Amino acid sequence: MIDRPEASDVRAAGAELGLALSAEDSASFLGLMGGLFEAYDLVDEMESPLPPATYDRSPGVRPDPADNPFNAWVVKTEIKGAPGGKLSGKTVAIKDNVNVAGVTMENGSTILEGYVPETDATIVTRLLEAGADIHGKAVCEYYCASGGSHTSASGLVENPVVPGHNAGGSSSGSAVLVAAGIVDMATGGDQGGSIRIPASFCGVVGLKPTHGLVPYTGIFPVELTVDHAGPITRTVADNALMLEVMAGPDGLDPRQTGAPSQAYPEGIGVPTRGLKVGVVAQGFGHPGGEAEVDARIHEVAERLGTQGAEVEEVSMPLHAAGAAIWTPIFLEGATELMMRQNAYGTNMKGVFLESLLEKQSQWKARSNEMSETLKLGLLMGHYMSSRHKGRYYGKAQNLNRLLTAAYDDLLAKCDVLLMPTTPMATHPLPGPDAPRETIVERAFAMIPNTAPSCATGHPSISVPAGTTDDGRPIGAMFIGRKLEEKTLYRAAAAVEQLSFQKMTAE
Repeated sequence: MIDRPEASDVRAAGAELGLALSAEDSASFLGLMGGLFEAYDLVDEMESPLPPATYDRSPGVRPDPADNPFNAWVVKTEIKGAPGGKLSGKTVAIKDNVNVAGVTMENGSTILEGYVPETDATIVTRLLEAGADIHGKAVCEYYCASGGSHTSASGLVENPVVPGHNAGGSSSGSAVLVAAGIVDMATGGDQGGSIRIPASFCGVVGLKPTHGLVPYTGIFPVELTVDHAGPITRTVADNALMLEVMAGPDGLDPRQTGAPSQAYPEGIGVPTRGLKVGVVAQGFGHPGGEAEVDARIHEVAERLGTQGAEVEEVSMPLHAAGAAIWTPIFLEGATELMMRQNAYGTNMKGVFLESLLEKQSQWKARSNEMSETLKLGLLMGHYMSSRHKGRYYGKAQNLNRLLTAAYDDLLAKCDVLLMPTTPMATHPLPGPDAPRETIVERAFAMIPNTAPSCATGHPSISVPAGTTDDGRPIGAMFIGRKLEEKTLYRAAAAVEQLSFQKMTAE
């Protein structure tokens, strides 16, 4: 039975709502609550129908530094998938914002330290059913609030390609484990670039699918309208295969529209001839960007043209404002859903883990432990939503319709849009005494091209496009029409082949 309040508790609750209740009012309302509490008692006594976890697993172990050279693992375990399947023999790391039953899920934080979910996320079940073997949980940034790899509670994640450099975030450990050849595949999450940024910085392939294509059930949310989960792999072929397994409705995630999975590998190997590529002028020349990165992507465009693609420069002025439009949606949405509503909120259906609601509710008492990036986001989101009554979140969502239409208009003329994934290649990790300003700058400077398509929901892929002269990976990013991931894979595979041809020629 749920504890019943006293009349004085009702009066205090009323004051929190701005209600001036007398002692008599409070006693009256307390009496009227009796039947309502009985309904709550009945709900409390019933058992929640949570999805079962059917594959044997152990809690795993936190690896010693010697077994974790890039600090990319949170926990190492082994969960063997089904015998046979599309991913048979593939090894997978799971980003640590994803539920794996019986294994900790800490989301890069101290607040959730030791939390163990009871269920597997839908994508975990699908990977196992397809024959993949899960080897552990990959480090992610503190509540995924960083495009850099220096904000996780477990410490810096190092780029395996360029030692001492940023691996990108928030799916930092996922990209590192793939780039280092430790696993074949990894799951990523992307609310502003968190799959594509680490893919770009580490020289691997990362896809943010169409919003809602991959179910988010069992993954720690940030904001319903920008939450995306997707694959990180070394090759375009593996990426397409992994997406085929992950995608499609699960009947539980309110983000989904019912779009089915497709045979995405069929997009690979389709001739480049006739592919219409729009090189978005506003995707280049960002403040703080590197001219060498821009030049390399222009070179990619030229080489695609020599392979028969129809390449032209296109203009989309609203792309330059895309990250600004995304900002209130991300900050105020995350402040409300992820923090105030303890990662679930209301006005949605789905799978709710009561254990996670309880654990996450402790955040306010431990907010001083948060990363500097999360503190900044929470401060800004709270300040703007509380002082302006949600006006700017609403206005940004209204403007998002214009941004979406602008992409759609260009994509009616082009098959894909091309630009650098990040305006700059990876840079050194902040030192231990770096000021807050440096920590924040190196967490968000790289998002201007990735954030807009999170707001609009268009699919987007980062594919390796060579390196800078000093060996830092560069990512080429394609944006496509919604639910046309096959076309993205067609374009990405062409760039992958061009990069291979260039390497062999050299």
